[in-house]
Amino acid sequence: MSYLLHLETATTNCSVALSQNGNLLHCIENNEADFRHSDHLHLFIEQLLNKAQIQAKQLSGVAVSMGPGSYTGLRIGVSSAKGLCYANNIHLIAVNSLEALAAAYTAQDDDILIPMFDARRMEVYALVLNAQKEVIQPTQAIIITPDSFQEFQSQGRLVLFGNGATKCKDVIPLTNSLFVEELQFPSARNMVALATAKFEANSIEDVAYFEPFYLKDFVVVPEKKKKPTF
Repeated sequence: MSYLLHLETATTNCSVALSQNGNLLHCIENNEADFRHSDHLHLFIEQLLNKAQIQAKQLSGVAVSMGPGSYTGLRIGVSSAKGLCYANNIHLIAVNSLEALAAAYTAQDDDILIPMFDARRMEVYALVLNAQKEVIQPTQAIIITPDSFQEFQSQGRLVLFGNGATKCKDVIPLTNSLFVEELQFPSARNMVALATAKFEANSIEDVAYFEPFYLKDFVVVPEKKKKPTF
């Protein structure tokens, strides 16, 4: 009997799920504007384990969103996952955040899926998959222009979703396309199948050395020096 805990913190949606043998048992999440992952993630984990009446040491592993996404959100999620794995000597499983988002969409045969996250200005983090959820173009940071994703137009209907898709609407002249506006953020519930497949294939991470997939370096802007007052 394998219990996996799933943590999704790549975006503003703080989401925690518990699965047993690949089946979703419970999920708790919150995407309110002023919600802070650091204040509630551990509380959600505790609530979920209590609801299932199990202890952390009974988990077989922890699956965590590896990115891309928010630097702070990813750091909080990965730190929590690594702490649980260290403390209970269990496996760490990494799931691409955009693949988790794509897992929520039921594709048609000729669909080309393009999940994306807003990366500020006219840039997005995007991944391109076929209808079978196989990667066509790996995750990368893309500056949106009228030519973005045009090379995939001949392969089928382009399905764009995620909180970065909105900025594409008025820029990219796509004829055979669909914008799924209701699918904005990934959820831990959609990590279950992906994480279970990795767990069963023994595709696990080194807890000591694993780092999130930030994609872009985090740049700290130094504070301006104050002029001395006399």
